[in-house]
Amino acid sequence: MSTQERKTAIELIEKAVGEGARRVSACRCLNISLRTLQRWEMENGANDKRNGPIKGPGNALSEQERALVMAVATSPEFQDLPPSQIIPMLADTGVYIASESTFYRILREEKMLAHRGKTAERTTRRIERHSATGPNQVWSWDITYCRSSIRGQFFYLYLIIDVWSRKIVGWAVHESEDSFHAASLIREAARRESIDEEQLILHSDNGGPMKGATMLATLQNLGIVPSFSRPRVSNDNAFSESLFGTMKTQPKYPNKPFESIVSVEHWVDEFVQWYNEDHLHSGIKFVTPSDRHNGKDIMILKNRKHVYEAAKASNPCRWSLDTRNWNPIDTVVLNDRSFSEKKEEVLKRKSA
Repeated sequence: MSTQERKTAIELIEKAVGEGARRVSACRCLNISLRTLQRWEMENGANDKRNGPIKGPGNALSEQERALVMAVATSPEFQDLPPSQIIPMLADTGVYIASESTFYRILREEKMLAHRGKTAERTTRRIERHSATGPNQVWSWDITYCRSSIRGQFFYLYLIIDVWSRKIVGWAVHESEDSFHAASLIREAARRESIDEEQLILHSDNGGPMKGATMLATLQNLGIVPSFSRPRVSNDNAFSESLFGTMKTQPKYPNKPFESIVSVEHWVDEFVQWYNEDHLHSGIKFVTPSDRHNGKDIMILKNRKHVYEAAKASNPCRWSLDTRNWNPIDTVVLNDRSFSEKKEEVLKRKSA
C-alpha cells in the first residue's frame, strides 16, 4: 500500500471513530489490523496522545535523599569502598540511607562505578566439595610465590584458611617449597585451634608439598582427613586462590620485590591482621572472619536486621518486598559436584 493510500486509510478511520465507530471495527472494514494502523500512524509522524504518569513512584528517592547517597559514597570515610561494604558499615552504626542496589544505581548514573587499582572484573568461581556448618570443620591451604629482589628466586607463603569462617588460621613464609614446612604449619595451626581427631578435613591441590610423605604422616597422626583437588583443575581449591587474589590486589601490596624474608613476614602479618579483624567479607554477609569464627556474627547480623526493620517501619513505601536478608549463612560447600556437572553440560552444549 502506498504512502498516500495509508494516509487516506488513517483519515477514513479517524472519521469513522469521530462518528462513534470503534477503531478495531474500522480497521477490520479496511482489512488491516489495529497494530498495522498504529505503525502507520507512527511512520506518518502522528503524535502519541497517551498521557504519562501524573506523578513518580512513591518509593522514589527525593533530591535530598539522592544527594545524601552521593555525599556518603564520596566522603573520605567511604570513597574507596564499594556500596557492598558501605551498607553493612552504616547498618553497624544504626544508620540506613538507601539499599545497596540504590547506591549502585545512583553511582552508575553518575558514572562513578569502575574497577579501581589492581582489581579486575569479577569472574564466576566454582563452588567447592565438602560441607562445613561451623568453624574448624573444613580448611583449605595452598602456597603462593612472593618475588624476591634476586631474579629467579622467590619466597613461599604457606597459608591456611577456614572455609566456613574464611579466617586465616595459619601462615608461614619459607625460602623453599617443602613437605616438612607444610607439616609444621599444619601441626601448629591444629594445636592453636584445638583440633580433635576426625574433626577436620584439609583440602589442597596436588602439589608436592601437599602430598609429601612427611605431610601425609602428620595428617594421619593428627587425625586430619586429607582432600585433594582434581588434577589440573585450579577451581577445586578456589577458597585459597580467592584469598591469594585478595592479598595480591591489595592497594598496599608492594609493586617492587621483597628484599628479605623478614620483609615478607612483616607484610603478611599486617595483611592477616587486617583480613581477619577488619575486612568485611562478602561471602559471609559482610562480617569479619574473626567475628564469624568466634560466633560474634550472630549478634552483628541481628542488629543489622533490626536497623532495616526500623527503617522499613518508618517509611514502608520504600520497600515493595522484604528487607535485605541479614540471616547468617549456615552451610558453606566446597566443590559442589552437581554445580560442576551442570557447568560442564552447559559447556558441552555450547561447543556442540
